[in-house]
Amino acid sequence: MSIKIRKQDALNYHTQGQPGKIEVVPTKMLSTQLDLALAYSPGVAEPCKEIAANKDDVYKYTSKGNLVAVITNGTAVLGLGNIGPEASKPVMEGKAVLFKKYAGIDSFDIEIDEEDPDALIKIVKSLEPTFGGINLEDIKAPECFKIETELREKMNIPIMHDDQHGTAIISSAALLNALILVNKKIEEIVLVVNGAGAAAVSCSRLYMALGLKKENLIMCDSKGVINKERKGLDAIKSEFVTSRKLSTLQEAMKGCDVFIGLSVANAITQADVMSMAKDPIVFALTNPDPEIALTTAVKTRPDLIMGTGRSDHPNQVNNVLGFPYIFRGALDVRATEINEAMKLAAVHALAELAKEPVPDMVFQAYGVERIQFGRDYLIPKPLDPRLITTVSPRWLKQLWTQVWRVNLLLIGAHNNELLKRIGIDSTLTSRIIERAKKSPKNIVFAEADHPKILKAAQILQDERIAHPILLGYRDRIQKLVEEHGLDIEGCTIIDPREEGEREEKYAKAFHAKRQRKGTTLKDAYRVMRDRNAFGAMMVEFGEADALVSGLTKDYPKTILPSLQIIGMAEGVHRVAGMYIIMNKKGSFFFSDCTVNVDPTKEELTEIIGLTARGVKVFDVDPRVAVLSYSNFGSSKGEIPEKTREAVRLAKQRFPDLVIDGEIQANVAFDTDLQKEIYPFSALSEQGANTLIFPNLAAANISYKLLMEIGGAEAIGPILLGMKAGAYITVGQHHSADCEYGSDCCC
Repeated sequence: MSIKIRKQDALNYHTQGQPGKIEVVPTKMLSTQLDLALAYSPGVAEPCKEIAANKDDVYKYTSKGNLVAVITNGTAVLGLGNIGPEASKPVMEGKAVLFKKYAGIDSFDIEIDEEDPDALIKIVKSLEPTFGGINLEDIKAPECFKIETELREKMNIPIMHDDQHGTAIISSAALLNALILVNKKIEEIVLVVNGAGAAAVSCSRLYMALGLKKENLIMCDSKGVINKERKGLDAIKSEFVTSRKLSTLQEAMKGCDVFIGLSVANAITQADVMSMAKDPIVFALTNPDPEIALTTAVKTRPDLIMGTGRSDHPNQVNNVLGFPYIFRGALDVRATEINEAMKLAAVHALAELAKEPVPDMVFQAYGVERIQFGRDYLIPKPLDPRLITTVSPRWLKQLWTQVWRVNLLLIGAHNNELLKRIGIDSTLTSRIIERAKKSPKNIVFAEADHPKILKAAQILQDERIAHPILLGYRDRIQKLVEEHGLDIEGCTIIDPREEGEREEKYAKAFHAKRQRKGTTLKDAYRVMRDRNAFGAMMVEFGEADALVSGLTKDYPKTILPSLQIIGMAEGVHRVAGMYIIMNKKGSFFFSDCTVNVDPTKEELTEIIGLTARGVKVFDVDPRVAVLSYSNFGSSKGEIPEKTREAVRLAKQRFPDLVIDGEIQANVAFDTDLQKEIYPFSALSEQGANTLIFPNLAAANISYKLLMEIGGAEAIGPILLGMKAGAYITVGQHHSADCEYGSDCCC
């Protein structure tokens, strides 16, 4: 979808509230005089002395290890040219924002009023004590080559001119995947590059590092093909002289396999595209108007694969796919440089990620129903959360050890830290997935005629996490598979219309369970036409290990068949719904968010026990806080009394459980406050990780607020209290309370 940018909207965006896009936020408390004394004088002298004795301690006591400078002199800004350092500042602030957004890297933008390369080199070199890395930006060619080369030689921190290498890395990944789709080898293709600036030169060098033969590379500038007849070429252009007898861009285009545009708008025509070889690849990367319009090019050659630099077109070659994650990895190992091995590893990481199934959250972010590897999807989307754990770790494994200063042996643990930096804690989910892979279960999906369910099943099958059983109309499922380009080979499809014998067995079993509760045999057959009931019967008969449902039906209607058929575990009188809530601070368990409207103290005690057992299933030791608006008797009322009594009963029934309450939500996490005011609290050492809410309203409101405005991710609801092996996860995040109340367990 095209995004229309109005001039006034852009100006208002940059002026509203505080001007600009970035600010400095302290990472330590500054509330008291002591805080200020520690932050500055006299307390700051102590880390200064430690660093003076050992310079590497600067990474220990300061922000250097997570700080990148975005530096420019404003000589080649976007498509605006030499607009000067002041005018370049909005762009550099924007780059700093992207570092933070995508990789959790802090960044200062530095605009330098200096066009002399030697003087600029001296200035940037002097900044090495402050920064962990340098991102050069929007510096014109050929000076940018000299500046980057000399800074890499003179400095002991990673340096990268993103205008050169970012475009090269992203376009290389797209090129490799495009060649796979057209069944061509990079060693055999003829490639034309239009443009001889910083990006064009770096792209060409990287393509050759990937296997492109130099004799098959044709570079053009504003004067035409860079050939042997050209006089007065500088050292950079001389590197790309071709021996082919070609003079014009139009001549070069004839029969070529790939065109890379890094030049000016409308540089090539329909005739040029028509003259290219079969299955041509055109990356017209000039912004905002490419070398040829997408609609024009596609209309000219239906066999064309095309990429641009525009976000409203397929295959956007966007540098944000590279630089945040490359610098993230470089900072994390304190690399002394960003070398060719890192760039090539990033290329292959991006290319391979594009071939994997795309998470639903990416679909939702872009407002589309389907994204899959193919001619319109050669490289990942910028909002794909997997990028940070794909690009950075990929080259971490391949680095030359001499550029490392910190050894990251546990890449998996490092991945979890990476996700925390951008607000997603995958420690718990990683453990769940790894355990599931060791013993994959048979999971029946009751709504297999929905594309989201089919894609989820594909991912589970591909990742070997589970064996999906797809319950639905076979013809409808197969049609959706074809429409969405899915691959469910290996998944079992069960069409209830084809299962007369099984339906009869299930109906008779259901009738036997419910015949004294008003259900006739005819009623039982009718119930078995509900796929939630059919799937629950599969679990009951051991033909599946778990049931997943609830994407298209209300929560009460989803869980009722499971309660009637699978039933509750022995000794359980009430089920409960639990969510796993994940944010920057970790993973937390919320209960009861979906079932019990206003449980009594006895029912709340049972919910506590169910939840504690459920948390342990995820290899987590529960530390339970039973929440109220009161702290240990500080307020009176029905809820404090109920929760206080529930805690008393729970301590009697579950003596080994770490539990306390009634307690306010903030106090449950604030261990310092508890130690000071409530040192008797069982939660005063580590704080709570499991929250039991006094009623459905409090729980439901809390988790939904955290999801919508608190930046939390949620898994669930997970239905607790069912028979062993029957963990029923319902897909709706907007589920209501269970309107059946006590009757739903009958």
